[in-house]
Amino acid sequence: MFVPRTIDCIMGNLKTSVTMNKNLLAMPVGIKQKDNVDDVVQKFLAANFSIILFHYDGNVDGWWDLGWGEKAIHMVAHNQTKWWFAKRFLHPDIVSIYDYIFLWDEDLGVEHFDPIRYLDIVRSEGLEISQPALDPNSTEIHHRITIRARKKRFHRRVYDLRGKTKCSNSSEGPPCGFVEGMAPVFSRSAWYCAWHLIQNDLVHGWGVDMKLGYCAQGDRSKKVGVVDSEYIVHKGIQSLGGSGHPTMRTTVKIRRQSTWELKVFKERWNQAVEEDKNWVDPFLKYQRRSRLQKRQDN
Repeated sequence: MFVPRTIDCIMGNLKTSVTMNKNLLAMPVGIKQKDNVDDVVQKFLAANFSIILFHYDGNVDGWWDLGWGEKAIHMVAHNQTKWWFAKRFLHPDIVSIYDYIFLWDEDLGVEHFDPIRYLDIVRSEGLEISQPALDPNSTEIHHRITIRARKKRFHRRVYDLRGKTKCSNSSEGPPCGFVEGMAPVFSRSAWYCAWHLIQNDLVHGWGVDMKLGYCAQGDRSKKVGVVDSEYIVHKGIQSLGGSGHPTMRTTVKIRRQSTWELKVFKERWNQAVEEDKNWVDPFLKYQRRSRLQKRQDN
């Protein structure tokens, strides 16, 4: 079930505001995160964004008391995830009226974030896929590249020789240069590609972020980046499964399912590469060119 109830109705709502709303914020939401979602949505509405909310807990009526409740498009499917919703309701043809698509989690603090200033940076730097940096004091930080660099406007990569994954001068791909699935922002062209990466039956989306560089419309080392000056706080409130506060058993079950899905996604990617006899990895070309340039500079 989703509200409005037909794709035609969704298209009608989107086209009505297209003259003003050139960008879209889409979020999975549960009623227990209502206050935080309210803060986020108000910031984006002030910047003339269209809003789509994916209700994973089935509770839509609890949002009508907010001043903007009827301005958003509401879709409902019990116990589903952001990527599941995005695959079914954010088809590139439906959202092609937007310049940028923000596909965010609901547990993000936006006190230090301004959507308009953010997009000014994205446009000026030619970023097709991006995300705001995370405040270092965030509850959960999974990748070093997402941490805010206080003295930078934005960054495209990170250098780190510690741990298992070492990010050196020759490391241009993930996790040394990429954005994760928490708060990605896509240009229209990048989303057209990214939507096709999402698998219908793999609902948690693990592995997709590691391949988003292939949707960057060119060299991922230049067109993918993290914006530091407009940053967010990850509050780390788990909501998968629909309850908003899952039990330990539910959390373990979700992680096992996600790990299995990651394995399947990798297998499908490798199989597709093997079966496509005309496949040429574009980033091998960029890597060879980069190594050649470094030798010439030396």
